[in-house]
Order: sequence, then C-alpha cells, then structure tokens
Amino acid sequence: MQALEENKSVNSPNRQYTLERTRNIGIAAHIDAGKTTTTERILFYTGLIHKIGDVDDGNTVTDWMEQEKERGITITSAAVTCFWTQKKEEGLEKLFATVPQRINIIDTPGHVDFTAEVERSMRVLDGAVAVFCGVAGVQPQSETVWRQATKYKVPRIAFVNKMDRTGANFDNALADMRNKLKAYAFPIHLPIGAEENFEGVIDIVNQKAIVWGPGDLTTEGLKYEIKEIPDAYKEKAKAALQELIEAVSNKDDILAELVLEEKPIDPLTLKAAIRRLTCRIELVPVLCGSAFKKKGVQVLIDAVVDYLPGPLDIPQAEGLEPGTDNKIEVASDDKAKFCSLAFKLWTDPYAGKLVFFRVYSGHLKKGDTIYNPRTRKRERVSRLMVIQGSERKDIDAVYSGDIAALVGLRNITTGDTLCDEDFDVTLEPPTFPEPVISMAIEPKTKGDRDKMSEGLQRLAEEDPTFRCFTNEETSQLIIAGMGELHLEIICDRLKREFKVEANSGAPQIAYRETITKSAEGEGKFIRQSGGRGQYGHAVVKIQPNEKGKGLEIENKIVGGAIPKEYIPAVINGIEEAIRSGVYAGYQMIDVKAQVVDGSFHEVDSNELAFKMAGIFAFKDAVKEAGPVLLEPIMKVEVTTPDEYQGDLLGDINRRRGKIIGIDAKNGQTVLNCEVPLAEMFGYATAIRSLSKGRASYSMEPLTFEQVPNSVLNTILDSAKSRPAARS
Repeated sequence: MQALEENKSVNSPNRQYTLERTRNIGIAAHIDAGKTTTTERILFYTGLIHKIGDVDDGNTVTDWMEQEKERGITITSAAVTCFWTQKKEEGLEKLFATVPQRINIIDTPGHVDFTAEVERSMRVLDGAVAVFCGVAGVQPQSETVWRQATKYKVPRIAFVNKMDRTGANFDNALADMRNKLKAYAFPIHLPIGAEENFEGVIDIVNQKAIVWGPGDLTTEGLKYEIKEIPDAYKEKAKAALQELIEAVSNKDDILAELVLEEKPIDPLTLKAAIRRLTCRIELVPVLCGSAFKKKGVQVLIDAVVDYLPGPLDIPQAEGLEPGTDNKIEVASDDKAKFCSLAFKLWTDPYAGKLVFFRVYSGHLKKGDTIYNPRTRKRERVSRLMVIQGSERKDIDAVYSGDIAALVGLRNITTGDTLCDEDFDVTLEPPTFPEPVISMAIEPKTKGDRDKMSEGLQRLAEEDPTFRCFTNEETSQLIIAGMGELHLEIICDRLKREFKVEANSGAPQIAYRETITKSAEGEGKFIRQSGGRGQYGHAVVKIQPNEKGKGLEIENKIVGGAIPKEYIPAVINGIEEAIRSGVYAGYQMIDVKAQVVDGSFHEVDSNELAFKMAGIFAFKDAVKEAGPVLLEPIMKVEVTTPDEYQGDLLGDINRRRGKIIGIDAKNGQTVLNCEVPLAEMFGYATAIRSLSKGRASYSMEPLTFEQVPNSVLNTILDSAKSRPAARS
C-alpha cells in the first residue's frame, strides 16, 4: 500500500512537509516513567542529535533548565522538531514507508506540581505517546495525564517502558490500562523476554520478531534484526493477532466486512484499520521496549507515523465569534485565513519573551501583522523561530499544523487566539487548576523589591497555576502554586534568573469556604454627612451549589426595586465578598446567590453604595447559612516493600489519612490513600526515614472536604493570627 494520497488543495507549494506528513505529538506519563529518556532516544534516531544525553547526567535536549538538570525531572514542557523516514524493510509492512515525516514533539513534566504544562500541551497536540513503567504500570499521574488527553480528545498510543527492569510485567501493565484507565487497549507488540533477558519485541501485525543486537549503550544506537518468531512465542503471537483483528473488527466496519466474508487480512489492511480507530480515539495500540537500553525506540517512531493522526485526520478546530455563541470552523488549510492559539509564554535570557503557538489554519510570515481578539490590538511579527530544546532556529514562515514561537509580542496571555483581523474568532483556551498552597515572600534587601516584583510578574505570565498578590491587611506579598516543589522552583528561578535573594515563610494551605443550607441576608449602606449622601440597599438569597459546580450569581429583581444600572454593582459586591471569604477569610466555592430585593434613593444612590450593600447582604446571609471550612485532599499512592507496610500505614493514619485500598504488585505493597494536604508537608523525609529509603510515593489533588472539628479551631486561630496565609 502506498502512502495516503496527499491533499494538494490544503498545502502551500512553499512548505517542505505537507499536512499529511506532519505529526504534533506529546510524550506524557507519571514522573520517572521515562518520558525524557524516550524523547532523547527519538531525537537520536531521527538524527537531530548525534550523542545521546542522559537524565542522570543532566545533558538531555529537552531538560535544559538548570533546575531540571540538577533534579533529574522535567519542569517545563519542551518543544522539539525532528524528521523521520520509515525504512522499507523485508518482512515489515509500513503505511508510510520511505515518505519523509516532520514530527513536532512536546516532552511534558510528570510531577503533579507542573500539571499546567501537560494541560496546555494537550490542548494543541494532535496525538500523544503515553509512557508507562513496565514495573509500576498505571500510576496516579498516569491517570491524570490520561484524563487530560481525553478532555482535549487527543488520540494516543501506549509505550510500556523499562521492560529490562526487575519486576517488569507487560501483561500487568496492559491489564492496568484496561482496568484503571478503561482504555480499549490492545498490543501490537509483545515482549521477547523480560527483565535482564529482554531482547526484542514481536510485531503482531506483521508476525515477525524484532531483536536488538549488542552495542555501546552510551554513544551508539543499537541496530535491530527482523527474524522469524521464536518457536516458544509462535502460538502466543498467533493468538494475539486473532485477538487484535477481533478487537479492531468490533469497531471498524471495513475490517468487520472482511472478517464476515472470511477474506484474508493482510498487514497493511489491518494497519489502516488500526490507524482509523486510533485517530477516532476508539483504540489504543500498545507497544513495549526499554528506552534506556535503546530497544523498541525505532519501531515506536514508526508507530507514531503509522497510527497517530496528522492535522487532517482529526475533526477540524472550532472557535467562537467573539461575544457570541456562534461557532466558526477553523480548517487545516494553508490557503485559509490565519488562526493560531498561544499556548505557552516563556522568558528566554537571550531572545526575550517567547510566545509558543500552534497554527490551526493559514500561514504566517515575518513582517505580517497578527490580531488578538481579546485585546482588539494588532502587532507586527518581527521574528519567528522553532525551538530545539535550548537552541533557537530562525525561520521565515509557519504553516497550518506547525508549532513554533514568536518573539517580542506584548499583551499576550496563555490561551490567546492570534489570527487575521478579518477572521475574528476565539479558540477555546486550555483550562488550569486553582493553586492549593501559598506562602509569604519578601526580598532580603529593600533594593531588590522592584526586581522581585518584576520577576514574579514575569513568572506569573508564564505559569497560569502560579499567582502572586499582596495581602491587604498585612501588605505582605503572597505567592501561590500547586505544591511545595512548585513554589521551591519559583524561588530558585527568582534567584538564578532575576538575581533576587528572597526570604519565604512556611507554606500555607489554600483552604476554601462553602455553605450547608439556604439563607437570606440584607445589606444597607447609608451615609449622610451634609450635602449629597450615599444609599444602597440589597437583599440576597444564597444556597449550596452542587459540588464542583462553582459559583452562580443571578439577578431576580422584579418591579424595579433596584434600578438596572445598579445591579452589576451589587453582583460585583457579592463577587468581592466571595473572593475574600466570610467565615475565615478564604475564598468561597460552590455557592448560588440571587439578588431578590432592595431599595434605592433618587438622589443618594450610586454604584459604590450598591456594591457595599451587596457585600453586606452576602455576608449577612452566609452567617445564617451554616458556613464550613474545606481543605484540599490529596490522592496518595505509596509503594513499599512488605516489611515497612505497618509503619507507613500507621504514619498515614496519624496524618488523618484514609486507606482506600492495599494492593500487591511485583513483590511490593501499594497503599492507595486520601490524605489532607495540610498533613503531607515533610512527608518525603518521613517516608525515607520509615522505610530506610526503599519506599516511594506520589500524590495529586483529588477534592475538597470539610475540615473536622478536631482541627478546625486550630486552623481558624492560625488564619486570624497569620492573615498572609489566606488566599
């Protein structure tokens, strides 16, 4: 079968790689599953680098920040462009053999504190490679990135990594995907051997064995041989092929017809059917290998090309006409009007402010003018570039489906649409979770105050989950983020990039408030001090909203009790009271509020008076509505040798944790728990001490729950004495 026919009508004659030959993919997984190592191997085999870096040595392309090199983790998503041509090999049929492909790769973080990087990357990707550890299987952050991919309708393939590690089990990892992720996952490769005996994979579709030979693991790539399947695996390979054909034919009409007619199904026909289902997010092909040992990487790149979609293989993007609900299709077409989404901002020490963007339609050249529907302003494009980790390469133009960076734009925020002025459309921006932890920060010297403010402002522009604000009661500067590590990295970047030495307080929890019953409150703001006075009067009804539904404020005024021009002021007052809280000074969530009555004065009424009346009325209602304090609860997974299980269980119980389940996996015990974030400070040190360094844990935000009475008074007293901790 030849490569799919290219659609000439949508491609500019000036572009080197057509839309059909473009892949925008992300590498996503739980922390330490091997994402960056996999990316580094892909870059080596595609010829972008000639010496393979290693996470432990701090010399990988995509982990280029100093903090990433030192800690061995990915902090910021890195965009890299590489190129791949599938070899036409005896025994391996490939859909796109000998057709050069351009692959834009985004390597995303695995740590929960940097989940915003995954969120915004998923928003602009066409496909993803989900990497799973062959030993641990599906881990908590694996579930999070899977949900994010599902949310943005991103097709994906799965790569079970670390098959060379002790305890690696491909079948267990596959079962985990089906049970925990509810994925319609079926292997297209099976491992030959495992742990120290892992030597290659069986290509189920082609019914061939692919075996990697010996080689220098530090500098050279390992070459593979295509062989007949070993006798010990022949029956298993045949059964796996029949299972794969049955799974695909259950969802693909073309293949189902061939099965019903009992016609032979050749590898290319099966591959085309797998591709159709993968692009429709109805099937997850599963591969395996060892990225560190360089086994399985070349065939993974082939699978990216064969199965993951190009921009034309997925539903076209849709936007809204600004200020309306009218939908506008944004077609992947170089000749259409230009439209793109700014998904990431980054301050580069050499190039200045970079705006990473994904082009959905049209093309953009240096010197062109782009329009921002949010600000209603135009800007001229002076410089375009693609990023190769820490290197920048200037380019003259970008086309539909490309991911690149703009330099020098102002007044841009994450999620802005950038388009032609006569194509006024707004694309859906990525959404981000609210911060769960905060602390006070101040410069060590007064001279650093301005530098620190500028640095924090830039960091807040780059990171949508990082907030900084001044506490009105204490005038302290507060920073808020997704976890201890997140804020630690922020302070470290302040010191390195902006040369600001800062003192910080202990981290504080971002508690929330809500109500438990309905109530009504009245607020009056009356001032008379000679001459014209002020008069505002509002009555507000409140009730609990469904959990997770957020805030709803409605105007239920009838008969003109409050003039229309003052209703927005009342609502602004309610919103301000919600932000500042009533019970303990923390933001409120899941509340419905209605403005139901009030009165006004012909002369003395004004917007300020009604805003104050709204604040007073809402606070009055909350006092009668059974207010409660909520705390963030974390989903925690602890993996430990059996002998430390009792000590760790006792420690979790002391931290007010609930044990949800205890599982045995690969000779170790896995504790699934729900623990208040307030009790997790210092847990990294505690778990090392209790297990002699042999246990590990991961956690992610789960929900908000009511604070128990046993600790409520302590929290309330602390909030009153340390108002800077509120957020």
